[in-house]
Amino acid sequence: MKHIESRSNPLYKQLYKWQSSAGRRDEPVLLEGVNLCESWLGMGKQPKYAIFDLERVGQAHLTGLIDKLNPEVCLTMSGSLLGNLSNVDTDQGVLFVAQPTIHPIPEKISESIVMLDRLQDPGNVGAILRTCAAAGIKRVFASVGTAGLWSPKVLRSAQGAHFVLKLHEQSNLMSLTESLAIPLIVTTLEDASDLHKTVLPKQAAWVFGNEGQGVAEDLLSRADIRVKIMHDKAVESLNVTVASGVCLFEQRRQHSSDK
Repeated sequence: MKHIESRSNPLYKQLYKWQSSAGRRDEPVLLEGVNLCESWLGMGKQPKYAIFDLERVGQAHLTGLIDKLNPEVCLTMSGSLLGNLSNVDTDQGVLFVAQPTIHPIPEKISESIVMLDRLQDPGNVGAILRTCAAAGIKRVFASVGTAGLWSPKVLRSAQGAHFVLKLHEQSNLMSLTESLAIPLIVTTLEDASDLHKTVLPKQAAWVFGNEGQGVAEDLLSRADIRVKIMHDKAVESLNVTVASGVCLFEQRRQHSSDK
């Protein structure tokens, strides 16, 4: 493996630049930890670079990764240098540099999708991506103002869901509604029906809105179905992550017997 010895190494400077701009569109992303790296390899893809802590390359959890990699992408460096590229307090001695796929947007959308309207908390965004993957959703659109889908905190929270989803960032959600061949469903407390008493379509575009402001008014006005989740009055509202899970799995439940 090629070894990087100092911060002055040109490749190290480039790696640090990518780390500093993590989550920006069209830039490579840094995948930290064995779980995310294994998920990337599980798609049949090699990373641009696979970087290992020199003092730990003999550990079992890393040798298993190394055996699956093309030797030319593998690098080593000291733990201190690798730590400067990390966004976590306790790293696992491995970091991949990978280039996410940019997926084309269909002219007509007829499969169930999720649209994220200005969700700002990376933990919420990552958890919703994970929920989407678990519920069988394949495509997610994020508006301007939503936390970067490939940012480190979103990646960690999603736990590999990125690699089974088609993700679109900086989307104009209102313009996107013109491409829908399926109903648009929004969650709101106003003029909405009880989710669990509503017959949900098998395919739909779900909108989940900003943590404080909810779904934008223009999207609310465009909605075909407005639903709310009935809950105990002891709390004012549900976290958007919980709400998305309840909605997506209610849709899945209603159509669980469909072939």
